Amino acid sequence: MATVVIGYDNSTGGQAALQWAAAEAQRLHARLRIVQVFELIIATRPSPGKIVPLAGLRTARERGLHALADGIRAQHPDLVVQTVLVDGSPAEVLLGESAQATMIVLGSRGLGGWSGLLVGSVAVQVSTHAQCPVVVVRPEQFPRPHERPAVVVGVDGSKTSAKAIDFAFDQAEARGAELVAVHAWTRPSPTDDGGEPRRDLNEQDALESGRLLVAESIAGALADHPDVQCDTRLVVGHPAHALVLAGESAELVVVGSRGRGGFTGLLLGSTSQNVLHHAPCPVAIVR
Repeated sequence: MATVVIGYDNSTGGQAALQWAAAEAQRLHARLRIVQVFELIIATRPSPGKIVPLAGLRTARERGLHALADGIRAQHPDLVVQTVLVDGSPAEVLLGESAQATMIVLGSRGLGGWSGLLVGSVAVQVSTHAQCPVVVVRPEQFPRPHERPAVVVGVDGSKTSAKAIDFAFDQAEARGAELVAVHAWTRPSPTDDGGEPRRDLNEQDALESGRLLVAESIAGALADHPDVQCDTRLVVGHPAHALVLAGESAELVVVGSRGRGGFTGLLLGSTSQNVLHHAPCPVAIVR
């Protein structure tokens, strides 16, 4: 059975991610595995108050997880729900889980870290290194109302983009949603290095090239999902901005972990990072 893993920490983001993960597991007919990390933090200074024994604290956490699972089962009676409390660091535990998971779901920010960050370090680390797709859910995400649900995917012709397209089509079909394929490019400088007007600059050629790239990129997935309605959007501008804008009326934005541009040594490209931090809906990072 496929498994949707949710990294849960009782934060507001974790609670939103849990609801998203439960609905997704129900949709995929997969089991839901709720993973909470029992991380021991050693204080360098004494604090006032009663010291709770470690065993008692673990027992309380386990009871809380069981109650959480019972609540999810009440909402989704047919859903298989597992809970596990694991020692270690959150990122390392979730990366280990990713080896066997269908997807990892987690909130954009947990209980720790800097409160001003839009996306916490655990979400970034897991999105960067996980062996399966990672979906990051922000609690304050409220997409604009739309007539039909939509799944947005970034298309740039890269290998990870191809995997993102397959994932996005699966999501669109499962949700009865429209698939919106977005391809963006930056307009080249109108002058050459010497300051002379470029004669090879042709906007129409660039538009047709983008249209052909998208058509070739989605052809296979479109054939495998004939019932999915697909819309192509060709945009002049930064890819991240185009995807964030498209995400304002979407249920999910899907991007490959790295595109064609940028530094090849980066595991998570700049477009993926920007979308992860700024999209107004859940973001799936696919490697």
